[in-house]
Amino acid sequence: MGQEIELKLALGQEGPKALRRHPLLAAQPAQASHLGNTYFDTPEGALERARMALRLRRVNGRVLQTVKTRGEGGGGLSARGEWEWEVSGPGLDLEGLAELPPAALGQDVLERLTPRFTTDFHRQTWELDHAGARIEVALDEGEIVTDTRRVAIRELELELKAGESEALWSLAEMLTESVPLRPADTSKAARGGALLAGAWRLPRGGTPSAWLHRAIVALDALADTGDETWRREAGKALQQLAETSSSDTAKAASGLAALLSNSAWLTPTFGLAMVRLARRLPADRDLA
Repeated sequence: MGQEIELKLALGQEGPKALRRHPLLAAQPAQASHLGNTYFDTPEGALERARMALRLRRVNGRVLQTVKTRGEGGGGLSARGEWEWEVSGPGLDLEGLAELPPAALGQDVLERLTPRFTTDFHRQTWELDHAGARIEVALDEGEIVTDTRRVAIRELELELKAGESEALWSLAEMLTESVPLRPADTSKAARGGALLAGAWRLPRGGTPSAWLHRAIVALDALADTGDETWRREAGKALQQLAETSSSDTAKAASGLAALLSNSAWLTPTFGLAMVRLARRLPADRDLA
């Protein structure tokens, strides 16, 4: 088992082009790959309820089986347990799954696993040394697809390979100074689950970090549905954050809520302010 520590950022339509032009990346060599993924669960979503994800990934002629456990973090930053191994395909390695410790993968669950949705995307990666850390920068562009629905993938993942996680925040701030980015807390697996269900559910607020998490998930829902209700929900959560926080945090949250009132809200100004706010608050939420 390994632990994946990454900072997830969502991009607007012009974000990928702006990102590739960023001085930190423009002169660096990049690796390109195409990733086809099939996600599995029981018909009633036992793994999703346990906030786990199981997928088969096809890349460069290989088939990789991956299990990820419940994430912890917030503000885009997450830490998850992860198991990954090569399999012969085309189906799941059930014997290998049975040997893993997560309780949700009991025999009853294993017998009822079925393909639920797919993700298909191009990935461009750069390796950077930044602030004493080694970071993989991965830009994903593609789609999440069910039998009846599809949504776009435009994500940037900053994965810590060596060093301290604070370097992820530092790099994110540098990128958001000129690229329209924002923290994202919803995994591709959870987005696929919402697409299957045709509905999103917001986490509860209560503490400053919980209100920020609620606002970020509302913006994740807005990106996938186009329903402006979610933008209003994000604004309300930020206002609640302002009302339950110290002066500096309250000022930042109020400023973000005001920026959200503009239909063209996803700008470098908004993204930088949100990354800085997320960096300030503790990452202590359970994540999907």
